[in-house]
Amino acid sequence: MSEQARRGRPGYDRDQILAVAVAVFNEQGYDAASVAQLAERLGVSKSALYHHFDSKEELLAVALDQALGGLEAVLHTTEATSGSAADRLGAVLRGAVRVLVARLPFVTLLLRVRGNSDVERAALKRRRAFDQNVTGLVRAAQAEGSVRADIDASVATRLVFGMVNSLVEWYRPNGSESADQLASDVYAVVLDGLRTR
Repeated sequence: MSEQARRGRPGYDRDQILAVAVAVFNEQGYDAASVAQLAERLGVSKSALYHHFDSKEELLAVALDQALGGLEAVLHTTEATSGSAADRLGAVLRGAVRVLVARLPFVTLLLRVRGNSDVERAALKRRRAFDQNVTGLVRAAQAEGSVRADIDASVATRLVFGMVNSLVEWYRPNGSESADQLASDVYAVVLDGLRTR
């Protein structure tokens, strides 16, 4: 169904439905959540929900694209594509933290994907490609001598993003730390640990 045909319907818009769906998926797990539960949470009929999204799978695909699209966009910023490898790595790291904060429910959902469907497998493939790009930046920073070369680049990437991804478990957007401050804190902890002495 075209986007044009979906406009003008009273009630929730696509973004509002998507936000509620992501909340339900995060609370109950994607596989356990049903369209009936989503409709009930929204207080609409299933047909009203289907007016905006063709299926539960489409809701998942759009939600995962919110997270992955944000992360992939970080790789193409000016800061992430120019300067030293260490500077580019730092820009990607800070940018990823900002995406996580700005799109917290979507990133939380992405981190819970296990590959049980074609949509999930496609998301995991995109996530692996992002990780490989970051690993390439770590290798380049090691080659220029700005970060430690005694840690395997792929292991360093996993450790760094293990820390970044853990933010979904404890970070609260209404807390005292802004996204920029959090990005700077993560950057300082990571780069101090990876920097050559």
